[in-house]
Amino acid sequence: MKKLLIIVLAALSLCAGCQNDPYGYVIKDGRIVYKTPERPADQQSMIGFAADPIENVRVGFIGLGMRGPGAVYRFTNIPGTTVVALCDLLPERVASAQKILVDAGLPAAAEYSGEDGWKALCERDDIDLVYLAVPWQHHTEFAVYAMECGHHVAIEVPAATNVKECWALVNTSERTRKHCMMLENCVYDDFELTSLNMAQQGVFGEVVHVEGAYIHNLDPYWDQYQGDWRMIYNKAHHGDVYPTHGLGPIAQVLNIHRGDKMDYLVSMDTKSWHGSELSKQRYGDDGTYANGDHTGTYIRTRNGKTIEVQHDTYNPRPYSRMYQITGTKGFANKYPNSNFAVGNGNVNKNLSIYDLDAENYVSEAVRNALMKEYQHPITKEGSLLETAKKIGGHGGMDFIMDYRLVYCLHRGLPLDQDVYDAAEWSCLTELTEVSINHGSMPVEFPDFTRGEWNRLDGVHFAL
Repeated sequence: MKKLLIIVLAALSLCAGCQNDPYGYVIKDGRIVYKTPERPADQQSMIGFAADPIENVRVGFIGLGMRGPGAVYRFTNIPGTTVVALCDLLPERVASAQKILVDAGLPAAAEYSGEDGWKALCERDDIDLVYLAVPWQHHTEFAVYAMECGHHVAIEVPAATNVKECWALVNTSERTRKHCMMLENCVYDDFELTSLNMAQQGVFGEVVHVEGAYIHNLDPYWDQYQGDWRMIYNKAHHGDVYPTHGLGPIAQVLNIHRGDKMDYLVSMDTKSWHGSELSKQRYGDDGTYANGDHTGTYIRTRNGKTIEVQHDTYNPRPYSRMYQITGTKGFANKYPNSNFAVGNGNVNKNLSIYDLDAENYVSEAVRNALMKEYQHPITKEGSLLETAKKIGGHGGMDFIMDYRLVYCLHRGLPLDQDVYDAAEWSCLTELTEVSINHGSMPVEFPDFTRGEWNRLDGVHFAL
């Protein structure tokens, strides 16, 4: 009885703290309900926001460990850009990235390193875009500072690790009128883009359910994270700590905050077996490890659609982002069989010569024909898809992501992903953990758009 009383008092204390937090939650009628604070008077919505055109995009890169050098290389292949500054905690990494510029025949960039090098870079007045590829725990702090210094920001995934940080990104972007884009590269995969275009053209009928995941055995990579930051984070947190690769592409299919919104989720995880053993081996401890070997989350949207998202970075499974679209007239699936199941009545007339049966995958010839017929318009621009495959970056999708970012900044167009995408997709890191910690209780999403989730009609990439 005493133990039960302690647990109850602890829960009440936690809830009391959340009630006093303007970005926290309350428990009401068996649900965890996150607050949506009113927009301050000095802020404006960033939905559909387009900044003034930038003829030459001047970039400063912060974080040159795992992801940063590839980004520097990709920007050497994007016309109308200048790499102005390079920064990393370690000066040798800066020197290595500098060599990428030299090898490309480009001018050397200013160099920054050490604990406060990132601040000095942000304080420059000759930078348009700050590109962040640092550990998750620094994403929001660095991004907020960069926007406050007058720069647009691009952040590696996830953009934030908790709801308070998500609101910090939203509020700062709205107040400074600076873009804050999360670098979710998976939305630029050729199959995902083609499937999105097919969905938008009604090939799958009414899309009723979508699935996404990040299933990637990280055993070969744990040692590559400087200071062991990724495992230390996972060791301390339940929930889907890396949700955006799976969620981003399917959220676009459902037009999240562009006609629909994620209402609530329920999450649960397995016990930690593999993670616990890793902890014992690495730290010599008792194997206490919060993050379950497998985490599953179910989300229901305002329009009655459902989303399933999974996370597993521990077990020996083939890589998968799942990526499934289930519609009333068709189906798309990327892993392990990248294909479609559609009927004759749903596709363009010049493809109706094929005998299509929506209950079976189409033949390879029909799949190739569909991929060509419904190639997304953005990848047709200047043979972008072919160029991306040559330059690389996860099969080219990284290059398309960076190219599109610059394309929109050049022309003064709304970005493909906005700050609300960054917040909505990233907030699962906290919401899933809170659900699990409360016995898989439903959790209602905060509305980062503050009631404007249906102001736009569908996902559209500006051309």
